[in-house]
Amino acid sequence: MGGWQLLVVDNDSDDRTPHVLEEFRNRLPLKCVIERNLGKNHALNSGLGHIAGDLVVLTDDDVFPRHDWLQRMRTAADDHPGCNVFGGLILPRWEVPPPNWIEERVPLAVTYALNGRIATGEGPTPGNAIFGPNMAVRAAVFAKGVRFDPGIGPRGENYPMGSETELIRRLLRTGDSAWFAANAVVEHLIRSHQLRRRWILQRAIRFGRGQWRLQSETESHSGAAMWGPTPRYLYRCLLGAAGRSVSAACTFNSGALFRAQWDFEFQRGRIIESRRMRAEPPAGK
Repeated sequence: MGGWQLLVVDNDSDDRTPHVLEEFRNRLPLKCVIERNLGKNHALNSGLGHIAGDLVVLTDDDVFPRHDWLQRMRTAADDHPGCNVFGGLILPRWEVPPPNWIEERVPLAVTYALNGRIATGEGPTPGNAIFGPNMAVRAAVFAKGVRFDPGIGPRGENYPMGSETELIRRLLRTGDSAWFAANAVVEHLIRSHQLRRRWILQRAIRFGRGQWRLQSETESHSGAAMWGPTPRYLYRCLLGAAGRSVSAACTFNSGALFRAQWDFEFQRGRIIESRRMRAEPPAGK
């Protein structure tokens, strides 16, 4: 068994992060990197220039790993040399007990990066249940020059979701394989404010933005009837969701109302991203 290194990328923080890291410098095999360019993928790409070893295990700053998490990921990588991408189970750590409607109506995978309901268990995976809080990639992949796409993923309050999803899809399209290590477990902290309806519906917008960007990587919309810079059918989807919202409100069906509101914000996100992408300069310009 080899050693390990904890690489922390400080993405231009303005809190006590540097002081906290300094307190642990003599207690952990810790290396700190500062990336001033805001955005999760800018931070990840900056960190990739400092990696050591053959396996890069990724997580977030609001995650609590199980005590054997790294060992389980190491074992999965050693046992399945034909795979380059690995994911593990992400469970919730609720700051306060969630109301019943959260678990009944909210898409937990999208909203909180919880994959317990969609993971198929130990074995090969198409990658749909591998999320950023609990994933690993062989360093050989990054040694070829592969990097995260800075055009997607967290940066500020308004962004298209799908940072790690974009990378995984790109790797699988080019022939890499993925493995789900069900016993490599972390818990994702879900704060009390993230249980509010408004916060959740804002996630729907980000999800819609990310899905449109991811879809546009493999599908052309050149044949679609347009309304300005946006395919006209997106507005039909938006109006349909609005109609379902009105119908559910009139019948006092709270479950249907939430689903329609989620879909409305999701469609808004797709429209927002379609307009933004049309305004972007062509690649290489």
